[in-house]
Amino acid sequence: MTSIENDFLRVSIRNKGGELTSIYNKATETEHLWQADPFIWPWHAPNLFPVVGGLINNELLVNGKAYKMERHGFNRQSELLLIESNEVSAKFSLPYSDHTLEVYPYKFDFQICYDLIENALRVTYKLINHERETIYFSVGGHPAFNVPFNKGENYEDYYLEFDADEKLVKHLLSDKGYYTGEIQQVTLEKRRIPLTRDMFKQDAWVFKHLNSREVTIKSTKHDQTVAVEFPHFNYLGIWAKPGADFVCIEPWLGCADTEGRHVDISKKEAIQHLKYGHVFEASYYISI
Repeated sequence: MTSIENDFLRVSIRNKGGELTSIYNKATETEHLWQADPFIWPWHAPNLFPVVGGLINNELLVNGKAYKMERHGFNRQSELLLIESNEVSAKFSLPYSDHTLEVYPYKFDFQICYDLIENALRVTYKLINHERETIYFSVGGHPAFNVPFNKGENYEDYYLEFDADEKLVKHLLSDKGYYTGEIQQVTLEKRRIPLTRDMFKQDAWVFKHLNSREVTIKSTKHDQTVAVEFPHFNYLGIWAKPGADFVCIEPWLGCADTEGRHVDISKKEAIQHLKYGHVFEASYYISI
């Protein structure tokens, strides 16, 4: 386990998946990250790579060949290397290996960098292409935040606030986690979505091409907040296990397959590409 700390926050990260395990607010003595109850949802904040969401038949198609790939990719189950760290930052690396080449036929170095900047944590995904051709990938965050923040509060005291006016369209998922092609309008009142215990019974709420670049968890009872800013990410997932005391705010560059459309990775919706010798980099921020 690796810890970084400043005057505002103490953050812990494990090597498995390069995953955050704690974001502790020192001023209020509050743990803001879900603590991975194995009987409810056994993750804290998985990092999604090289795919986001589910693949039809759990298969990734690359140049006509099918590779077995689990939902959200293999990074979250992989042991990453800590390659740099100091008091306020840490960098983890997942380089390609014989194991990754069996399921994802590209040579790469996937890195996750954590940096504390006053009351914010910057999470940066970096991909280096070591292949002598263009590689295709998706990447995203999946942090789960404790709601409510404090004992004695109710989940329904909380809401999500978008930083821009939106005409929200939710893209619906099947029970297998694929897009159905159906959409549903979401009405915002004062840029807010109230949190309720049953709102995610039909899986995540997925939004594409938002005007907003920040979503904040707020309460009607106090002024404590957790904000996720995602300047480089065009897709956003919001999800919780129904009835659980958390909500995930998930910035994505990529998404699940659509029912009846099992296509090559190069043709997947929202897929990213990286030329030989080039470096990809995208960040999001968690502010307390």
